[in-house]
Amino acid sequence: MMPLETERRIAIADLHRRVLAILIEAGVDGNHADILAGVITAAERDGARGHGLLRLPGYLASVRTGWIDGRAVPKITEVGPAFLSIDAGNGFATAALAAARPLLISNAREYGIALLAIRNSHHLGALWPDVEPLAEAGLVALSTVNARSRILVWGAGRKVLGTNPMCFAFPRRDGPPIVWDQASSAASQGEVLLAARRNEKLAPGIGNDSAGRPATDPAKVLDGGTLNPFGGHKGASIALMVEVLAAGLTGGRFGFEDRSARYPGVISGNAGQCVIAIDATRSNEAFGSRIEILLSELRASGVSRFPGEQRYRQRAHSEAMGIALGPEEWTIIERTS
Repeated sequence: MMPLETERRIAIADLHRRVLAILIEAGVDGNHADILAGVITAAERDGARGHGLLRLPGYLASVRTGWIDGRAVPKITEVGPAFLSIDAGNGFATAALAAARPLLISNAREYGIALLAIRNSHHLGALWPDVEPLAEAGLVALSTVNARSRILVWGAGRKVLGTNPMCFAFPRRDGPPIVWDQASSAASQGEVLLAARRNEKLAPGIGNDSAGRPATDPAKVLDGGTLNPFGGHKGASIALMVEVLAAGLTGGRFGFEDRSARYPGVISGNAGQCVIAIDATRSNEAFGSRIEILLSELRASGVSRFPGEQRYRQRAHSEAMGIALGPEEWTIIERTS
């Protein structure tokens, strides 16, 4: 696809610096701001626009209204062998995870498996930046985050469970990690937000308006409407599993306990995150070779692209050419600067 004439490119480092400055100006602690700027920039770099600059106004509103503490200090507690618990202090989940990641990796290597339970936190972006570093360290990783209530399940008349995303990653011997990141809903909240910004229709079956009628207008879905789980009752079961792992296990708030509606412009609930890391070779030293056999068989069956490969290609292009931002993205930067 040819770039639009209105697009302008920016170097990855330059975009990171601009987003970092904006976050610090809004009152986010410098270290936290650097982590968040990295996540936002990585999303734009890899073409995941629904989790990039589109989310920046929500980050800023969350801090400026007091919904999120941009200077929170995560408290890490070892509650058992290889079991870490973090009270994020009403701060950003990504900052809490970054603080605990070295110990999580160390525990996984020592015990074979490690778990990180984060509560009292806010996760606003994609999940793959959370687990890709774990896979790069040779670990199999699973992360789940619960979100404020947005989907209807099992014939319910009101929403209780959230879009509840999950992410899975594993290392490869002959290439970068395979990483997939998806919501429990037929479309993520970010995809709906992006469709609304672009004045695009949603595919049938993704969402409903506030009266429960099927809707393809993303504005109607966002204005008190609901989303449907992917795969019907099967996706609903996955959403429940995520709710139990990310909120029940961690001690975080359930999606229906969210109070963010009191804070205009915010985009996150105060919820929880569960991260599980497994030493890929502890029970099978041939893990790397076996994975390559599996992937080769999938290629031979006709699979042309594995999860995450498009992001890696876009990443390489951005690293070589810079990130192409359209007028909407530039407007976000300029209005929030």
